[in-house]
Amino acid sequence: MARTLDPYGLSRVIRPAGVLPQAAEVLDPSLPAGPDELVIDVDHLNIDAASFKQIKDSVGAEPERIAAEIERIVSERGKMHNPVTGSGGMLIGRIREIGAAHPAREQLQPGDRIATLVSLTLTPLRLEAITKVHVDNDRVDVKGHAILFASGIWAKLPEDMADTLSLAALDVCGAPALVERAVSAGQTVLVLGSGKSGALCCAQAKDNGARVLALDISQKAVDTLVGLGLADEGIVADATKPVEVLEKISAATGGKLCDVVINCASVPRTEMGSILATKDRGRVVFFSMATSFTATALGAEGVGKDVDLLMGNGFAHGHAELTLDLLRKHPALRRHFEERFA
Repeated sequence: MARTLDPYGLSRVIRPAGVLPQAAEVLDPSLPAGPDELVIDVDHLNIDAASFKQIKDSVGAEPERIAAEIERIVSERGKMHNPVTGSGGMLIGRIREIGAAHPAREQLQPGDRIATLVSLTLTPLRLEAITKVHVDNDRVDVKGHAILFASGIWAKLPEDMADTLSLAALDVCGAPALVERAVSAGQTVLVLGSGKSGALCCAQAKDNGARVLALDISQKAVDTLVGLGLADEGIVADATKPVEVLEKISAATGGKLCDVVINCASVPRTEMGSILATKDRGRVVFFSMATSFTATALGAEGVGKDVDLLMGNGFAHGHAELTLDLLRKHPALRRHFEERFA
């Protein structure tokens, strides 16, 4: 019997019944594919920063142990969905098969190289092997296949960039896209975290005409962003210590605090530092997968802060092209990504 159309991948859910693939405990990555699915031969997985850090902290920094833990998660769950952090990442691969009813059938053909722009937490995945672990870049090279549903968003890899550079940028492309909407000229913006999303958010906030403060626990990290022209001032602080963050941001802003705070930290317990650094009726945007909704909502209430709390959406119309264009417009940012992340 022919398989019916299944744009959200409900038939791939093994358990529990009645949930969408992202919320599922286990997915079915088996072949053959459905008529509205893509089959992708996977080359690279870019693991979410919070997830990769948790795995590394749990099993150690040895590549073999990291690989074994990723293989265990994927084998047990049928997807790369870290049970501790709840996060995944994204992938790069080559189109193997396009279902006859897939909406992108006229845009793609077998052999095209694409990056998936939906989370690995909802992407059926089967690994044959992990061939290399890039410990400093949260990336693993793999052999295996993945299934992309009709609702899954993707981007063809640009010809003017290396795959690894595209992967590093597209992994977090929802972040600068929302900054483009949330930040206005003349505002003071604080970016917590100096990784991929932090650097891109700083660049976009600068493009929007904001004064940008970059905060990280590492002096070298903030000096790098300032030196690249992505931030106006670097602030060294432990984002998990809200009083320390408040004191340093108060000093940097003359007590006025920030109009917008963008949280790109890859560690938990940074919610209150973000909230305290924001002026009344300001806005906090959380892109960190380590964010706790409970700590955020109750924490803001507990300190009497009337601020807008926005949970970052990994998807925004045009987010992939916007992010790749940031690398094209800012040669120093592109070099930084090539040297640090790609």
